[in-house]
Amino acid sequence: MIEVKSLTKQFGSIRAVDQVSFTVPKGQILGFLGPNGAGKSTTMKMLTGFITPSAGTATVFGHDVIEHPIEVKKLIGYLPESAPSYGEMTVCEFLEFIAEVRGKRGSEVKNAALKMKETCFLQGVWHQPIETLSKGYRQRVGFAQALIHDPPVLILDEPTDGLDPNQKHEVRQMIRQMGEDKTIILSTHILEEVEAICERVIIIAKGKIVSDATPVDLLQETRIHNAVTLRFIASPPGGAREVLARVSGVADVEELSEEAYALRCYPQNGHSIVEPVAAAIQKEGWQIKQIQQEQGRLDEVFRKVTLGS
Repeated sequence: MIEVKSLTKQFGSIRAVDQVSFTVPKGQILGFLGPNGAGKSTTMKMLTGFITPSAGTATVFGHDVIEHPIEVKKLIGYLPESAPSYGEMTVCEFLEFIAEVRGKRGSEVKNAALKMKETCFLQGVWHQPIETLSKGYRQRVGFAQALIHDPPVLILDEPTDGLDPNQKHEVRQMIRQMGEDKTIILSTHILEEVEAICERVIIIAKGKIVSDATPVDLLQETRIHNAVTLRFIASPPGGAREVLARVSGVADVEELSEEAYALRCYPQNGHSIVEPVAAAIQKEGWQIKQIQQEQGRLDEVFRKVTLGS
């Protein structure tokens, strides 16, 4: 559905996006991550035809973003960063205006706007000027304008920015549901959002792709993946670290500085060690409050691939 080939953007002496290539199939929710200034928003703006690439190209449903920009824009719903809109318009007026821009006519205009009123939970502010809305509601209005023409492709730049936890949950559920029949590229700084929504993650740094994998595969790259954390009722018994270090498959054991009465066992080669560690605990007769097998942390992978450490 989306194919990006050697996409490049030069701003004077600065190369914001450097030879980026990837494809996104129908029905996939792709998380697009990177530190500030990495080139995420610039890539999204080139995909939507908002800015022109310096080199390379991209296609949406076979339509080239440079040669057929209008056809591409018809297929895309775009939520830019900060959800720009016309502040003097009411929510109703703005969404009806967007529906007309998107080619709706007659009763289709009102029906499309009313559908977004329900979908994006805008009932309480429907006749309120956008400039008077909270940041969270302005974000919902931006989401509504991206969805109003029911596009097969959604490109969302920080879609939950400014929303409270309940609103974030609602938006994430909506994105997951839409991902069943739409292709979605989602930029976010919230790593828990990636784990909750995305089937695939591309990480970009200094304009280049540095990682392209599923969230599960990324978690397996962390040192903590399949580590076992032991939380004792009181101070760990003397010699506990040494006993655990001799357990088959354990590479290292450390005390957790952020927690009292806790040890963490790290596995060799990322293999599961929970069973032999549990067997050692039972053999020693230790009083354990909790034993937890760790899945890994995306923030650790993110730092590793973007900072090289």
